[in-house]
Amino acid sequence: MNIIQEIKESWGWVGIDPVEVVGENDFGNLMIKDSAGSYWRLCPEDVYCEIVATNREELDSLSADQEFLEDWYMKALIDHASEQFGALTVGQKYCLVTPGALGGEYAISNINTAPLHELIRFSGRVAKQIKDLPDGAQIELRVTD
Repeated sequence: MNIIQEIKESWGWVGIDPVEVVGENDFGNLMIKDSAGSYWRLCPEDVYCEIVATNREELDSLSADQEFLEDWYMKALIDHASEQFGALTVGQKYCLVTPGALGGEYAISNINTAPLHELIRFSGRVAKQIKDLPDGAQIELRVTD
């Protein structure tokens, strides 16, 4: 399955109608252009997909924001992951084993690698299941096929 189709199936419930992935980082974060010309950030490690710019000009402005760029490139974390796991192979990304939204830490002990399409699918499923829960709510994680 291609990435656009995976995004539609896994994250369409948030209202995204993806047409193009215009950027990605080594942690599987995607910058996605939708059919209305807005730009969304899909962040698997924090299980969200939301609009970050409503047009190209806003995206260009965001791309000059140092705080956004530091968060986007995740340099220190990616450097540690690269030292631990080596260079990524095609289609693979670094990831948090337990997402931040579920209490996972941004620490090397909580990092592994996974195929990008699995990160998109898993994060979309988790986000949909926890979307209405208040912060700090107790959850029970059950892994199924």
